Amino acid sequence: MKNLLSMDEVSKEEIMLILNRAAEFEAGAKPQLEKEYFIANLFFEPSTRTKTSFESAERKIGATVIPFDAGFSSVLKGETLYDTVKTIQQSGIDAVVIRHKQDAYYEELLAGLDVSIINAGDGAGQHPSQSLLDLYTIFKEFGKFEGVNVTIAGDVSHSRVAKSDATALTTLGANVNFVCPPEWQGEYEAHQDWDQLIEKSDVIMLLRVQHEREAAYDGFTVESYRERYGLTEEREKMMKDGAIIMHPAPINRGVEIDSSLVECERSRIFSQMRNGLFIRMAILEHILKGRG
Repeated sequence: MKNLLSMDEVSKEEIMLILNRAAEFEAGAKPQLEKEYFIANLFFEPSTRTKTSFESAERKIGATVIPFDAGFSSVLKGETLYDTVKTIQQSGIDAVVIRHKQDAYYEELLAGLDVSIINAGDGAGQHPSQSLLDLYTIFKEFGKFEGVNVTIAGDVSHSRVAKSDATALTTLGANVNFVCPPEWQGEYEAHQDWDQLIEKSDVIMLLRVQHEREAAYDGFTVESYRERYGLTEEREKMMKDGAIIMHPAPINRGVEIDSSLVECERSRIFSQMRNGLFIRMAILEHILKGRG
């Protein structure tokens, strides 16, 4: 695997290889890189969890992290993303981790560049490292994917997490359902309420209400969204024994989930963040070893 761009391109075998290596890292395994590698993180959208997780993972596997600040780069002068990455490549960079507002931004980078590209989120497209850490969280909990019932609730149409997870979970044999307003279901068939979903779900994965998308959210208030689509204390009581709650964060407490549930016994929200470190170590090692 030279790049990690989309879960559409990752096979079952590669998924399980990365999950198993993440488990080894969590158990204390040492990285297996035979030389020094250089990585730059190009984040053109705000990020807390993904950026810090990648930076920590890069250091833990022994890579050298080259600083990059999009707010002080030549992109502000009109430089194209291709030229920016090509310039960085000339400094001896082996891999770039990129988050960008443009869907499939990486397509313009695949020809003419030798660096490995790890997609840290493209527009409303894909977020493969988040998907892999979600998979790892579920696999640690249930030891399988086949037959696991996952309900994804929220703004599916704008969520790169939902698209990535739906692809991967379906490939691995999980049953995926969506619950959201009809104008947010995008390409998927979705339920309009929690009936018949809440009691059979093994995993309830909540998506952030993206307040910055004002036009898409016209007509919805915090109160109306929480009442109809949020995971409330009352709905949590209806969940089956052993079912878990997930959320890619950042979290709108009291909107998609009641604040009291964020760290409840069922919640794996902060565990997901910790799992992200081991997954990203596994991703980076796998890609860098493939470069030789």
